[in-house]
Formats: sequence, structure tokens, C-alpha cells
Amino acid sequence: MRHSWVVALGLVVGVARAHADTPAQAPQEFIEQAKQLLVVGACADGTPAKVSQKIVTAHCKKVKAAQDEYKKSWITVAREFFATAVPTDIPKTVVYPFAGGDLSTALTVFPDAEEITTLSLEPAGDARAIDKLSEAQIKASLGTVATELSSLYKATFSRTMAMIGAMREGQLPTQLIFSLSALWLHGYEPTSLRYFQLTDQGDIRYLTAADFDRIDQIKDTTKRNKELANVELKFRKKGATKEQTYRHIMANLDDAHLKKEPAALRHIEKKGQVSAMTKAASFLLSFDDFQTMRKYLAEHVEWMVSDASGLAPKWGKPAGFQYETYGTFERSEMDAGAPISPSWVAEFKAQPKRPLKFRFGYPDVNFHHNLIIMRRSKKA
Repeated sequence: MRHSWVVALGLVVGVARAHADTPAQAPQEFIEQAKQLLVVGACADGTPAKVSQKIVTAHCKKVKAAQDEYKKSWITVAREFFATAVPTDIPKTVVYPFAGGDLSTALTVFPDAEEITTLSLEPAGDARAIDKLSEAQIKASLGTVATELSSLYKATFSRTMAMIGAMREGQLPTQLIFSLSALWLHGYEPTSLRYFQLTDQGDIRYLTAADFDRIDQIKDTTKRNKELANVELKFRKKGATKEQTYRHIMANLDDAHLKKEPAALRHIEKKGQVSAMTKAASFLLSFDDFQTMRKYLAEHVEWMVSDASGLAPKWGKPAGFQYETYGTFERSEMDAGAPISPSWVAEFKAQPKRPLKFRFGYPDVNFHHNLIIMRRSKKA
């Protein structure tokens, strides 16, 4: 009897394993496309396999100039600051809401993060486009990539409406190329690229061949990009073996959308206590219809860096956070930030003057740089 039970169990396990190993059900891997996009779109060293060198050279003339200036004038200066400002004992899991395509800043602040998750309105886009588009289509799409990348590196933040258009409608995966450019700039190399969806409970389900068969029936680029909104990149320092993980999730973070579609919120809640950052976030965290994200940050963050579009003292201090201000803040440069400006002005005035040598997100109304570190108070 026991023998029959063992045999039966073995058959069940074998069937389960066979089902799990079915190609149609296995997560689809796109590291080769990522490597080509790294060269063609993000202008890393290498030889393009399916695009003429002439097209890549013309595209990269503008992009490399922007990358070089950004590294020299921003990354080098900011990295020196964060090397001493970021404690070594904070969580290695990082959440960056309202991020757009800005993985680069997260890697500047948290170079040793084990996991970085960005959330924004922009989709990752289809990595397979590099295999499917004609050279004329790729050339046209690279023009948009070059413009938006150069704008990001010049301002050190993205203009939301321009980014949404470029990434939702782009034939090449613009958000993904931004992320690959960030890896290149910081000396990392991609090791895996997969797409995923979130279950209602916030768990990851990787896309399979069956999913891509369905997605390929969608002809509208914007709708197809929405299906390929969430991406996972694994990466490592060149020459190293330790892998780090980056995930981008397309999500509208206002209260109404998070109530209707709570998967993104449930996903980041499951990470427990995290480190965080945000900048150039349109002051959305001060709006009445973003209370859910304010509550999430207040409950789950141990350490956070932001500009004045972060979690203001009027909400952070009652939740047990201490603030440390750098630079100068006199009033928001945006009308959207005017209502919360007095809270920040009072905080900056109450603290010692600490210099800030680089731009971090929005300047104030008089073009002064500002940066805020928020840390949870240690319990006695």
C-alpha cells in the first residue's frame, strides 16, 4: 500500500514538474535583446548586431555627450555626497515612487541596493522591438530616445508629460533604454530581462510564451506597451558575481487608482521596511488624493531622501521621522507646491545651514538647490 502511494506521489510530482517546465509556461528571457538595446539605444561599448553602425553612431553622438557631461557634473559630485550621507545599516530594499525613467539617481544614492523598485505612469516597453523594427523605424525612434535622455541628464529629472508620451507611444522601449543607460553609466551589466504582471495580491507572475502570443495580436503600440509595462532587470558590477535586482512597475499612485487596482501597493507593502527616495514628483504627496502613498511611506520607510516634493514634515514628524535639510528652500518653483511650501520653509529655517553642491530634483523659486534626508527616530 505504501509502495503504491509513493509511486502515485512520484507520478504526481513528475506531472507537476513536466507542467512547470513546459516552454509555454516558462518565464520568457530577453537578455540578448537587452544587450542589443544597451549598445543601440543606451550607447554602451559594443557592436550592433541588427542595426547599422552609421545609425548608432549618429544617435550616440548626442547621447554620449549628454552622458559624459552628466557623469562629470552630477554623478561624480552626488556620489561623493551620498557615500557619506547614506548609512550602511539601512534596508537594502529600495522603493522609488514617481520615478519615471530615473534608475540612475537610485543607483547613485543606493549603489549596493539588493533590490530597487520604481513606480510611475510610464511602461517599460517591448524589448523585442529591436528585432522587429526596420532600420528606418529604429532611426526615427532613436531620435525620441536621444531627446528624452539628454533632457533627463541635463535637468537631472524628467518632465512627466513628455516622458509619458515618449514611453507609452514609443516603438522602442524608451523607459527600458533609460534603465540600461543607467546601468552603463554606473558600471553595471545586465544579466537577465523578464517581464511580469502583478496578481491581485501583489505577487509577481512572469510573462510566458503564451502571454506573448496573446500580446502579439495587439497592433496598437500604446496598448501593447501597456501589456509590457512591468520589467525586471537583474544586473551586476562588471567583473563581480553578486546580482542585484531592478523592477519597474507602471502604476497610477493616486488614492482612487490604488483602491481600484491595489496590486502595486500590496506588492511594495510585502517588502516590509524599506529605504526610499523621490524627487521631481510634482508635489503629489501633498495632494489630498495621494493620502494612501503618504501613509505607505510613513509606515514602511526607515530612511528616505527627497527634494521638497517628498513627505513634508507635517506628515513625517507625527509618524516619528527626523529631518535633515541641505541647501536652501524659500518657496516652490511650481504653483502645485505652494500650499506645502510653508512647512518646508519652517523646517529649513529651524536647521543649521548645510551646503549642497548639486541639483536634486526641483530647485526652489529662486533656483536654489534643496535636498532632505528623512530618517525614522530610534526608539529608546
